[in-house]
Amino acid sequence: MPAGDAGGGFLPDRHPDRLRWNARYAGGFTPSFAPHPLAVRALALDLPPGPVADLACGPSGSALLAAANGRPVTAVDISEVALGMLSDQARRQGLVTLITPVHADLTAWRPRPRSYALVLCTGFWDRPVFAAAAAAVRPGGVIGWEAFTAAARQARPGLPAAWCLASGEPASLLPAGFVVLHEGEVGGGRGAKRRLLAQRRPG
Repeated sequence: MPAGDAGGGFLPDRHPDRLRWNARYAGGFTPSFAPHPLAVRALALDLPPGPVADLACGPSGSALLAAANGRPVTAVDISEVALGMLSDQARRQGLVTLITPVHADLTAWRPRPRSYALVLCTGFWDRPVFAAAAAAVRPGGVIGWEAFTAAARQARPGLPAAWCLASGEPASLLPAGFVVLHEGEVGGGRGAKRRLLAQRRPG
């Protein structure tokens, strides 16, 4: 984890998201460790030197792919069960020295600005977290994001609006100096999501 990242400290035992995700991963869940298509696409780009941040990573095949490409990875998740699965698989693949698990609530964790070649998040949405993630991308680096859209709420009324991208997001929230490389809708109905890849201009 690059020096200057902050907020990876104490998490309450009864944190509701921690409990929910720990229960999911501990309940007979078998991870595939397949990298997310957005990670595959991003890591194939001509990225600058530097580490990768995988946010809300779970037992992430994307983190493993980045590490297999020789990049140090900061893997952040609220579930220590998921991070344990990831660490165990990294050890089996000989990648454990390249992956730093960070047990943290993303709404409290903040990466150091302009410190990552790639910041990836494929299962979480929060506007302040996105702003901090974009700020953490170094010149020439890339941010990759995927999250539910408002369309998913039409099929899932219980899905909180705060967890869903509004029209135009997240591209409309990018700070100055970013160029959109790819934006598109994936899935439909209950699984309607939007993907974004954007690059900070070099220099």
